[in-house]
This record gives sequence, structure tokens and C-alpha cells, in this order.
Amino acid sequence: MSSLAPIRPEEMLRRAHAVGNYYGFVPFSALTAQARDRRPAREPYPKELAVSELDPLAQTVAAFLKHVRDAGITPSVRQPLFAWHTNVTVGRPAPKQAVVQFHAIGAPHAIADAVLMRAVRAFIADTLKTEPTLHVNSTGDRETRARYARELDHYLRRSGAKLGEDCLSCAKRDILAAAETPISQLYREDTPASTDHLSEASRKHFENVLEFLEETETSYALAPELTSRANAWTETCFEIRAHGERMAWGARHHELATPFFNAALPSVAAIVRFSVPRGVVPAVREPGKPKAVFLHIGEEAKRTSVRLAEDLRRTRLPIMQMIGIESLTEQMRIAEALKPPYYILMGRKEALEGTVILRERATHTETVIPLENLAVSLKAVI
Repeated sequence: MSSLAPIRPEEMLRRAHAVGNYYGFVPFSALTAQARDRRPAREPYPKELAVSELDPLAQTVAAFLKHVRDAGITPSVRQPLFAWHTNVTVGRPAPKQAVVQFHAIGAPHAIADAVLMRAVRAFIADTLKTEPTLHVNSTGDRETRARYARELDHYLRRSGAKLGEDCLSCAKRDILAAAETPISQLYREDTPASTDHLSEASRKHFENVLEFLEETETSYALAPELTSRANAWTETCFEIRAHGERMAWGARHHELATPFFNAALPSVAAIVRFSVPRGVVPAVREPGKPKAVFLHIGEEAKRTSVRLAEDLRRTRLPIMQMIGIESLTEQMRIAEALKPPYYILMGRKEALEGTVILRERATHTETVIPLENLAVSLKAVI
């Protein structure tokens, strides 16, 4: 049972809205409101997906993917969906446990993993008023997982005497779960590491995730004990801890997302859980439309904008950005629907020079602003 004090659900919702704006995750409730008129009839889960055999976290993600499909929303690699969702509803009794999910559906590149980690960590930090820790590992693709499972099996057979019957019994049910048992953790230095068996593609993806975390000054710890056991999870997996407890778990889930949309759909998700007091959830004042949308072009601009996100969020400026969406065309499509008075533009040139361009949408008037004065200058205008 958690030792953390219950979190007021309205406070949790406020934090989710704020973090979502600055990292580019829209509330799913807003998307379903927009799609209400074109919503198709609800369909069952895909036949190829054995929901009852999924682990509880995968079942939670599968239920969300079904909500997305049933709402008539069709994310793709060209038009990925970055969204957050919760089981807490204003005006209704709070659930026994509050769940907040962050999703990047149709996002194949490492930047999506890293941005999602940053957003979830910021959300937990704000909600708990503490500094959580990020722990990262990779169990790779299907090829990697099969190779790693064979290596684990050989290790357990060789080391059965010291690991004991409980660990061996666990291995018969789930070979990857056996690597997480307490007795196995005592011999962590001897236990095979999943990262030693990554395929070339998986190794490159994991290196890119870690590189993005480092270049955006995101502290993390490698955690070889983390294994995404169920077949639903692949590649990067991570958890975020606070006060000695796991507050969030996340991983990629390509094979889980694809059947819902009948197309290859590389995706990553994170699930956060809080205890909340019972009672009806009071109303929450949601952020209004942003007065400026921050658009990024290129890797340098993305990395710089990630580092800026926390500073901008602390100023409470009404800004939205879509860091995980790489296509400028897609960013512009979303921005145009919002019709903000201003755009903030940063490309490779601006990132290297330490500037942004503030463009007034109505007149196309542009002003160059140094990053060191960004918050002050934007406050004076927007």
C-alpha cells in the first residue's frame, strides 16, 4: 500500500493540463468533443488481440487505443497523436485510484520517448512537489527479446541452486519475470542484461533516446532490472520513482497499437497512478486557447525547446508547443486550427544563435528575441 498522502484530483487535473500544453500533449477529452459529430459505432477489440492475456498496464493502454479508434481518430506516422487521458472526471465521484496516461501514437523516433519521459516526470514533480527519478532500460524488439529469453534460460539453469525454487518456478511461468524476482536481483551482476542482446536497430534507437536525454540535460539512471515482460511491450521501457515508490511506468508498444488502426503504428505510452480522496471531483479551470504556439524545425531546435519548457511553464505564459511532432507541416496544421495571435519560430539557425522569431499572425510582423530574455520579452507582448 502506498505511503504517499492522497492527491486532490482537481490539483492533478490542473497539473496535467499545464504540463500537456508545454510539452505538446492534448487532453483526449478535448479531441473526443471535437470528433463527437463524426464518431462511428463502437467496435469490439481487434480479433488478433487477446486482451485477457495482456498484463494490467497493457490492458489499460489497449482500452485507450480502443477509445481513440471509436472516436474516429486515426493517428498515423504522418499525423501522430500526442495526448493525455485520465479516469478522473469533473462532477463525478473520484475513482479508488487515479490513472493518468500520456501517449505518443504513431511516433517512431527517439524524440517521442524522451519528450514523454520529460513530460511525465514534470507532471509527477509538480503534483507531488518533489524531484522524482527516471530509470531507463531497453528490452529491444521481438528478435532481441527471444535472444535475451534464451540467455536468461541458460543462466537460470546454471544458477538454479543459488536462486532457489521460487525463482525457478517463476521462470517456468514467465522467463523475463524471473529476472525481476528479489533473489535474482541479489545476483544482478551475474544476470544477463537485455541491452547486451539488442539488435542493431534496437541498439540505435536506445542510443538515440539516451543521447536526447543527455543533450536536454535530463537526468536518468540506467536500470537493467527493468524488463517489459509481456509481449505487448518492446524497445525502451522506463519508470519514474518518487519517495521510494514507482509512480509511473512507460514503454513502447508497436504490436499493441497496430491492430487498432490496420497499419504499422510505432507508439509509446506512460501510465501514472495516484491515490485520491473519495468524493465528487470539483470543477477545474482549464487553460484557455494559447496566445502563442511554439514551432520547431530540426533536432537542434527540438532539444533547445525541451530545455526551455520548464522555464516557460514556470512563467505561466499561455504558450503551447508540440515538441514530439517532427513535421513542421503537421505542427502548422495543428497551430492553424488554434488560430493563436502569435507564432514562436525556431529553426537550426536560431537554435545555434540562441534566438527565436516572434511572428504576429495577423500582420506577419517578425521580431527576433534572444533566448536569455525570452520569458521577459514574451510577457511584455502576449
